[in-house]
Amino acid sequence: MSAVLLIARRELAGYLKTMSGYVIIAAVLAITGLLFNVQAMEPNKVTKSAEVISQFFYFMSGTTMIASVFISMRLLAEERQSGTLALLYSSPVRDYEIVLGKFLSALAFLAVMIGVSVFLPALVGVNGKLSVGQVAAGYLGLLLLGSACLAIGTFGSALARNQVVAAIGGGCILVAMVVAWLVSKVAEAPLKELFGALSLWQRHFPPFQAGVVHLRDVVYYGVVTYVFLFASTRVLEARRWR
Repeated sequence: MSAVLLIARRELAGYLKTMSGYVIIAAVLAITGLLFNVQAMEPNKVTKSAEVISQFFYFMSGTTMIASVFISMRLLAEERQSGTLALLYSSPVRDYEIVLGKFLSALAFLAVMIGVSVFLPALVGVNGKLSVGQVAAGYLGLLLLGSACLAIGTFGSALARNQVVAAIGGGCILVAMVVAWLVSKVAEAPLKELFGALSLWQRHFPPFQAGVVHLRDVVYYGVVTYVFLFASTRVLEARRWR
């Protein structure tokens, strides 16, 4: 088994063997379920099934981004905080394998968290018409958005000395990329288009809510994931030679 898979398996076991992982899943499901129930059961309002599903993915995208920060904050910062990062450095494992293995473990855990929520849109099919295509596109969007957010959190964890600072750093970067669309509203061309294209949510996630998959949005989330994982690897390389 490759070093990447060994690290990923070890980290994933850490999520599943501690209460913190289950607390994150429970909190995400509770918050999303509450918001979804309030919106779907709003009195004196006739809502189409497609609109209810779209609102579900709207709420779920927010909780996924927040959960990603807490999931990823421990990936590298915990190693530095506990002093075990030196052991990884001394092992025959490359820096990119450390980053990729830890990222894949977080992504697998996030996929489990997202997958568990499938019962919520399934409830719409009880009294309404459920579009399988819209649900599939929405979950693809959640996974891509979560992947990008985890990569951002991994970068924050690589920079920080402890998990609290990692969460704050990753959260600040995430918020800056989310609100980039607000900057695009007041900026002049060509910065207007640049900030609009960089927006993590506003420009790229709504099509997934509606059941539409654009290649540009898939590529965008893939590029964001790659850039921040690459930056995390470079941070580890720089720390190795200090």
